Amino acid sequence: MTDALQRVTDAIPDAQTTAVSLGCSVEAVELARSLELIDLHIDTFIPPRLWGYDIFTRHKRALGGRHFFGHLDLPRMREGGLTGAMWSITTNPFRPARNRWRVFEKNLARLRELIYRSRGQLAEVRTLSEYRAARAAGAHACLLSIQGGNALEAAPDGVLSLPDDVITRVTLIHLTSSCYGGSSTPVQGALTTKGLTKAGHALVEQLNASRTFVDLAHINEQAFWDVVKVHDSTQPLLATHTGVDGVREHWRNLTDDQLKAVAETGGVVGIIFSTVFLARPGGPDDGRMIVEHMQHVIDVVGEDFVAVGSDYDGAISPPRDLWGGECYPRLVQHMLDRGWSEARIEKVLGGNFLRAFGMIRP
Repeated sequence: MTDALQRVTDAIPDAQTTAVSLGCSVEAVELARSLELIDLHIDTFIPPRLWGYDIFTRHKRALGGRHFFGHLDLPRMREGGLTGAMWSITTNPFRPARNRWRVFEKNLARLRELIYRSRGQLAEVRTLSEYRAARAAGAHACLLSIQGGNALEAAPDGVLSLPDDVITRVTLIHLTSSCYGGSSTPVQGALTTKGLTKAGHALVEQLNASRTFVDLAHINEQAFWDVVKVHDSTQPLLATHTGVDGVREHWRNLTDDQLKAVAETGGVVGIIFSTVFLARPGGPDDGRMIVEHMQHVIDVVGEDFVAVGSDYDGAISPPRDLWGGECYPRLVQHMLDRGWSEARIEKVLGGNFLRAFGMIRP
């Protein structure tokens, strides 16, 4: 363990102190800190990229208390027990294709430099074995990801040109439809009826060939099913940050049939923390809404296919008691209050994803 890492670790409040500050049990804090806790989607690279936000300094609260950005920094992630996450690189879809690729290359280099500057507090991982090694060294494991395949449109050789399989996941579609297929975003009108294109089909094949996770968050339903048809069914699909229609009908959420399609590949569904997509009339107004969506996934396909996919720092408003990374134990408390066993909690926090990770990149 590096000196920098040791200082951060030593500064973490003990379980009793954290439990009092969060209003949860010591058991919840200890579980959050002792189990592998992996978030399938964080946008924490956006704040340092756009205005120099320091992820190595502990910040009090997000902008406006819990809204939009500033949910995570390394001290609060460690305090909350977050052992690893898929760190997304998001690309502005309105740039010309060639510029999107150039900006993506620069941002990939910047994110890797950020990891390097952490002096062992962060570690880039590409495989399950590298994840295990990073955790053994006490580092937070960073799985580098692309939010919006449109970043790759002008790549010289497509996704295969990326070095050393550094990217572990590509979210095919983001907030706008692209050359690869249709977004679920309704403001695009008729564009949302577009399924997977020829270019999208080719991208899925490239991702399968490089054993890179295909992420079906943000994609519209027609394109979703098109991907399922062409995807290598021996590799697990992901839907990294979403809600479920079975609790709250919403254009951003997945139907029960879509949940089954992901589970049939051995994949996992990460439940987002955005109240806009989760909250239902008369339902809970705190983190219980997240567990409610997780429970529906469990009821439909079982407890082996659901995970955490917060979308922290992705311009979201999380539930009032989950304002930032130090609050993951509050989510665990809601799981305990629902009567979930420690074995189930272990699966949902990280075990399910690690199983899928081992299937695709051991």
